[in-house]
Amino acid sequence: MNGGGATTRIAVLQMCAGIDPQANAATIVAAVAEARGEGAAMLFTPEMSGLLDRQRDRARRHIVAEAADPVLAAVREAAAAHGLWVALGSLAVARDDGRWANRSLVIDASGAVVARYDKIHMFDVALGSGESWRESSAYAPGERVMTVQTPAGRLGLSVCYDIRFPALFEELGRQSCDVIAIPAAFTVPTGAAHWHLLQRARAVEASAYVVAAAQVGTHQDGRRTYGHSLVVDPWGEVLLDLGAEGPAIGYATLDQARIADVRRQLPSLANRRPIPRSEGS
Repeated sequence: MNGGGATTRIAVLQMCAGIDPQANAATIVAAVAEARGEGAAMLFTPEMSGLLDRQRDRARRHIVAEAADPVLAAVREAAAAHGLWVALGSLAVARDDGRWANRSLVIDASGAVVARYDKIHMFDVALGSGESWRESSAYAPGERVMTVQTPAGRLGLSVCYDIRFPALFEELGRQSCDVIAIPAAFTVPTGAAHWHLLQRARAVEASAYVVAAAQVGTHQDGRRTYGHSLVVDPWGEVLLDLGAEGPAIGYATLDQARIADVRRQLPSLANRRPIPRSEGS
């Protein structure tokens, strides 16, 4: 954020992304214009903002290297045209080794990509509802934690399933992030059970804001996502919840003084100590 006591207005885009990258890009570009018109300094979008298609043979023809990605190019152009930062939740990006990356990108107000984060934890699950997902069959996990300075403060990056692995967020807390982005395409069963609980816990643990832009509704590929894009403050209070009715854009104000106040009252980041090694048999 821009100095002591500063506040920053952000926009959060909730999408029902589909199998046409051009249509998804148009949705994001329109949101950039709207967010800037509403006085936001930064827009956050969900996981897989550019393409949401579980049929990988069909999706493959749209997944290209970052430099050639048309959605990224369109969003960069819009960011520069409107002078708005964008935390592009994630895109499916082709790697040199033939696998894909689930990549989050931060774009500054000139349209430059200033940070990249590849999702570390792959969503390999078999749910009681019958849904089965194996992200690792096509995607390679990332290997680096990433933070970047933005108008909203020091921003830590994560993607969706990462939220279930506290060590990542412990590291983001150690790096004194003001805000953590957790873009997502949560399933309905896991969302109903754990979404709000986990988002609030991560905000409290890091004494930071959490911004979780989410996919919502029934998508063209047949999947259903939970929605409820959230902004949570460092005390765990929900400032924004976009619900599950459908695509939407919402706004919240992030306050540097709120972060300082919470960290002063509960200095858990400063009080952290190494956990002793277990000596049990």
